[in-house]
Amino acid sequence: MSGPESPFRRALRQFLRHRLAVFGLVVVTAVVAAAVFAPLLAPFDPLQTSWTLVRKAPSAAHWFGTDENGRDVLARVIYGARASLLAGVVAVSLAAMIGVPLGLIAGLSGGWTETIIGRVADAMLAVPFLILAIALAAFLGPALENAMLAIAITASPVFVRLSRGMALEAKNTDWAEAARAMGNPPWRLAVVHVLPNIIPPLMVQATLSIAEAIIAEASLSFLGLGQQPPNPSWGSMLNSAQRFLTQAPWMAIYPGVAIFLVVLAFNLVGDGLRDALDPRSQRR
Repeated sequence: MSGPESPFRRALRQFLRHRLAVFGLVVVTAVVAAAVFAPLLAPFDPLQTSWTLVRKAPSAAHWFGTDENGRDVLARVIYGARASLLAGVVAVSLAAMIGVPLGLIAGLSGGWTETIIGRVADAMLAVPFLILAIALAAFLGPALENAMLAIAITASPVFVRLSRGMALEAKNTDWAEAARAMGNPPWRLAVVHVLPNIIPPLMVQATLSIAEAIIAEASLSFLGLGQQPPNPSWGSMLNSAQRFLTQAPWMAIYPGVAIFLVVLAFNLVGDGLRDALDPRSQRR
């Protein structure tokens, strides 16, 4: 007779029942693999120009066609995945590293500390995400690293609000009172008792935030504030393609489809994680 099912196996079973989430995970895995093994998968050097191949339509030699400088679009789409995924993962990781500790401090300390942190986070959340990211990136200067920092700062209030709310909820529970009665300092209460209980919602929020960060990176690159030419980025490819939409539409179609699929995939994975990790969720 088998014992009770572990929480991990139950969550995994719930996730695998979510077909769209599984599809999203397959897409994300494929894109990550393409970015990691780009030198093996790309048919050409993404920076190699050829004036005899300017804006050539898709063919057997160049499956996605070529751009205004004769560079292979497929190779640039594959290598462009590196910038988008790097921006998404690094920016969201930095946002969580900034937001979660501040949220825990605000939720567990209370008083003026909670008031200041909460009001600053609310003020940042009142500004549209992309507008604030553009403003910060313009202030820091055009570079992929600065774009990632701008996205991280812009996304951190979401993690502040989430961790603060969970900490406020946990602070008044019986087990938190018992931990304080046993002499646990606030930092131990936060790290040992509160943080493990908010990891599932943080995972869901991080997955959804990566999708938002990828859109932000593409937008910043489109405006010239992200990845700088000639290095490939889906956003900068769209910026170059806008001048040739009628003569060479494939220059815009393929990076646009790549952004759409990756963002959709991360959102589907986040939706599946929410269903699998939230015991109160009744959606299937």
